[in-house]
Amino acid sequence: MGWASEYIAQLGEGQIVCFRPHGGSMFPLIESGQLCTVAPVRPEALSPGDIVLCRVNGSEYLHLVKAVRDGQYQIGNNKGRVNGWVPGAAIFGRLTKVEP
Repeated sequence: MGWASEYIAQLGEGQIVCFRPHGGSMFPLIESGQLCTVAPVRPEALSPGDIVLCRVNGSEYLHLVKAVRDGQYQIGNNKGRVNGWVPGAAIFGRLTKVEP
């Protein structure tokens, strides 16, 4: 179970979730500890630049969609790192709001 497993389950039930992720990989888009609101999303509605709650190679991230290709989504942080490509089923929600 990862840090976001509870939120992923709630998103799967159609709920909107709020949490405070920690780390600096998404700065300055998201600062460590800011309140983030994430809503369920259909993967086909995503485009590069969206911030999503996803699972890549077993790890859970609130990271950017960097590219979209043939139903696959490239996920990475805001510092230039790419985590990898995932299918739409590995994306659970899209960031809708960031608050202090």
